[in-house]
Amino acid sequence: MRVLLADDERAIAITLADDLRREGITVETASDGTEARSLYEGGRFDVVVTDLNMPGITGLELLEFIKRDPNAAEVIIITGYGTIDSAVDAMRKGAFDYVLKPFNNEEILEKLRKIREFRRLRSENVELREALGREKGLQQLIGRAPSMMKVIDRIRTVADRDARVLITGESGTGKERVARAIHDISRRSDEAFVPLACAAIPSSLLEDEIFGHERGAFTDAKERKAGRFERADGGTLFLDDIDDMPLETQVKLLRVVQEGEVEPLGSEKAFKVDVRVIAATKVDLAEAVEDGEFREDLYYRLNVVPVDLPPLRERVEDIPLLADHFLKRFEGEDHGFVIPPEVMAELCTYSWRGNVRELENAIERALALASSDKVLTRELLLEGPLRRRRKSGDSAEGGPLVTLREVVRDGEAKHIRRVLKATEGHRANAAKVLGISRKNLWEKMKDYRIE
Repeated sequence: MRVLLADDERAIAITLADDLRREGITVETASDGTEARSLYEGGRFDVVVTDLNMPGITGLELLEFIKRDPNAAEVIIITGYGTIDSAVDAMRKGAFDYVLKPFNNEEILEKLRKIREFRRLRSENVELREALGREKGLQQLIGRAPSMMKVIDRIRTVADRDARVLITGESGTGKERVARAIHDISRRSDEAFVPLACAAIPSSLLEDEIFGHERGAFTDAKERKAGRFERADGGTLFLDDIDDMPLETQVKLLRVVQEGEVEPLGSEKAFKVDVRVIAATKVDLAEAVEDGEFREDLYYRLNVVPVDLPPLRERVEDIPLLADHFLKRFEGEDHGFVIPPEVMAELCTYSWRGNVRELENAIERALALASSDKVLTRELLLEGPLRRRRKSGDSAEGGPLVTLREVVRDGEAKHIRRVLKATEGHRANAAKVLGISRKNLWEKMKDYRIE
């Protein structure tokens, strides 16, 4: 503990300082209020013990000065019987306690012990609130599958380190939810979390949305507009579907990520921003770099800490947990709805191409259509028959009767495999042969589980 002792009576200051030092306390002394203020400005003290009446700056004025500090020291006032009203006023203004002259040095020591205990408890309370905040932020991530536990462990590790994060995963796996969890348990949790879906905004408007513009930057720019970076200053910017960002916008984003400076459209001057960037993608960005569709330098800047979200079909044990979570969200804790075991078993074997989002939509649809008996049947939860792979021994004539859509999917999957084999697995060349984009091919390969 560091104590600043301010008293114009030298005998009191010397004897009290000696007793405090014998207790292992670091002490600096000042002979008046002016010297005490100067010492306080130049160092960090846990406690200031000051006489109320001193030449120059009084103890009350010193107290008011100290309490303007966001990390103010605790203050103990020394006073005589004639100025006890002033001591009470000092308590109202934030003093921790006061002692009356003449006093025993043990009285001061006892009050310092109380301050030490008070600060310890306050520190523990802050740590407890932070721990509770972290758990609350992680409660939105439902899952006990090993793959999800790895994700949660990674989030806990990286949240407070301010490093950029790249979240990968199929559509509907909950990438924005993970980004919010990282923000919620980080030191930036009291600041803004600003999401931006790059795929949802036309490329011609994306730069304006990210960087903002000045008045008169273009024909319709009648007012200044703050971009997402400016709105996220001090907090977190989440760039979803970063793979959909045009190359020319990627160049400008790289500068902000590297320099921490934003230059709005129509401005000749950049300004500093303090923003943590979390990006997400549903495609393999490393392949996009190889195909010239994503800047390599930006990829390495964003991919400081990778977080890979597993698809729902690879975390089957989480499906009952998620189903129950969505039931409670839509209908409350005492909802009373039942998913029969045999239906839950089918949910666990369903392919869930739309991942968690598709399961959420299925639960919401089933609740909207459910009858008064509150039993959610297979027909309510699943649209059409379960998606199946045709067995290798089935023929078109002798195999099971399936929908036309399944036949088309089966034929498409076979043709994609054939083209990939012919192009020796080169996806860019295969996409050209098939007449589709590389991203579309990647999504179809994921859908059909083509390695």
